[in-house]
Amino acid sequence: MAPQPSPVKQTRRPHGAPKRLLLEAARELFARQDYRSTTTREIAEHAGVAEHLLFRSFGSKAALFREALVAPFIDLVDSFSERWPTISPESAVEEAIGSEFLGSLYDLFVANRGLVVTLLAADALSEEELAESGIRDIARALAVIGRIGSEGIDRLGMHSDHPELAATATVAMVAGMAAFGTTLFGGRPRSRAAIVEELTQMTLHGFLHRDA
Repeated sequence: MAPQPSPVKQTRRPHGAPKRLLLEAARELFARQDYRSTTTREIAEHAGVAEHLLFRSFGSKAALFREALVAPFIDLVDSFSERWPTISPESAVEEAIGSEFLGSLYDLFVANRGLVVTLLAADALSEEELAESGIRDIARALAVIGRIGSEGIDRLGMHSDHPELAATATVAMVAGMAAFGTTLFGGRPRSRAAIVEELTQMTLHGFLHRDA
């Protein structure tokens, strides 16, 4: 009699692995499509995890979105806000300060591209979806970025009758570059250094020489 094959031993994932896989899958899928059209089934299948484990770990799609994208974004903004006062205008030239702020902001949006895409479509979400997903909390983080940008304008001796609006416009420009860079470049990607350099020059010269 031919020997029977040994039964395949089932292996259990390490504790916490399903949650990590679901977070990774959520970040990837939310970066490709908007919040509303991304389903929990798609996320679970992409993660290779049973859908019921998604609800066991997070409770809802909104809570998953909050933990996967909103919380890291707010943490990064808070971290940069703490570091910003250490950048002294006396020890750095305009381009260095501008590059530090805009480069960090660009990296922030690139790392959270899915959040940017969702924010662009936020008007289509209900008040309940906005609250549960944490998108309403983003307003605080964006206000912090706007304040930093406004302070940067003052630090560098720039002129603007509406510094907060100028800072917000700059944030929107950086977010657009991070979210749509591949499309805007027509399949010819640019390096991070080149993008940050252009953003810095456009911002500085746009403010510094507007009176001229």
